[in-house]
Amino acid sequence: MAPSNAALHEQARRFVTDVLGGRHALSRLIPIALWLGDAVLCGLIIWKIPYTEIDWVAYMEQVSQFVSGERDYTKMQGGTGPLVYPAAHVYTYTGLYYLTNEGKNILLAQQLFAVLYMATLAVVMLCYWQAKVPPYIFPLLILSKRLHSVFVLRCFNDCFAAFFLWLAIFCFQKRQWTLGSIAYSWGLGIKMSLLLSLPAVVVVLFLGRGFGGSLRLASLMGQLQLAVAIPFLATNWRGYLGRAFELSRQFKFEWTVNWRMLGEQVFLSKQFATTLLVLHASVLLMFITARWLQPADRSLPSLVAPMLRGKTPFSSKTEEMRVSSRVTPEYVMTTILSANVIGLLFARSLHYQFYAYLAWATPYLLWTAWPDAPVTYLLWGIQEAAWNVFPSTDISSTAVVNVLVITVAAVFFGAPRPVVKSGPRRGGVKEPGKIR
Repeated sequence: MAPSNAALHEQARRFVTDVLGGRHALSRLIPIALWLGDAVLCGLIIWKIPYTEIDWVAYMEQVSQFVSGERDYTKMQGGTGPLVYPAAHVYTYTGLYYLTNEGKNILLAQQLFAVLYMATLAVVMLCYWQAKVPPYIFPLLILSKRLHSVFVLRCFNDCFAAFFLWLAIFCFQKRQWTLGSIAYSWGLGIKMSLLLSLPAVVVVLFLGRGFGGSLRLASLMGQLQLAVAIPFLATNWRGYLGRAFELSRQFKFEWTVNWRMLGEQVFLSKQFATTLLVLHASVLLMFITARWLQPADRSLPSLVAPMLRGKTPFSSKTEEMRVSSRVTPEYVMTTILSANVIGLLFARSLHYQFYAYLAWATPYLLWTAWPDAPVTYLLWGIQEAAWNVFPSTDISSTAVVNVLVITVAAVFFGAPRPVVKSGPRRGGVKEPGKIR
């Protein structure tokens, strides 16, 4: 607070700085005000901007076949092609099928997706608040033109997947491991794009719940995937696995957002795909060994060797609890979001709806490395502008990839580490992500 005898303008400046920096009681009102303002904006978008048909009709056509009794994934088709999403997608859109008069009431569908958008935004804001992100970052959560388009003008299934990803992050931040695992598994069952975050989810659960606990949660997630897929597996298990989790799918150059600047010949080549896969695995390994395993304060080989023998790598329950205590809300969010962005960086092709996984992740990851607002706002603005270019160009795709590279590098080199090697605070835990 500014001294009482300070000049009026100095008191005003200090007041604004304290509110935006999260050091004033009014700071808590900023996310609420932004959320309410965005609710009004969603209503205006639905009212004023025409709906754009892309996949909704195809979703409804595929669901109508399911409702009619079809259980063979290889026979479920829509206007845009075969059904290529896991079983939770079918169940989720079956609910929308009935709510929207078999998909005919597009306006109601948009309104339902606006509710989904607002629910996701609320969870995102809660995650940010748990991670001690200052209010001056929060405006970036509501300013994306492309994100509003993905949710309320296109009704993509990525919107549901993103909601459950953020719900899982929030549950893990609150140490609700079972609920978080169920939320993540359901989101993965809607679209396998959430596989990009799986390595980080595994690490978070291992450090947060220990070896035995994490195995039980992994089993729970697998059982959920199996349970929802039983009708399709019983009919044609090869067809279900081949379509719902197809990893060899060919990508069309015309729709790519990220690698257009390389040209179609390079984009479609097997050498390029292999290079991306190797780089993805290499960067993940770097993050796992140098960043994500910091709460354990142990090397990767020393952790893996006992687990291969079916034993916990921790010497005692006390050590396991100490490691778990270092799995803070900041650590959970940084780890899972960085895995997601690494995956997006090395993805063969990003389509516009993939922005649902990126738009809300970038502000946080940039802030962890650069708490100064101008840098975060500048890079976010470049990213947003690039994702709003349609169709993508060499310049826009270069911008998309470069911002992803900068974000990944910034997190690796600049984000606070959860364990301090020298001069540790009480319990050896650093306070990452605090307001600076």
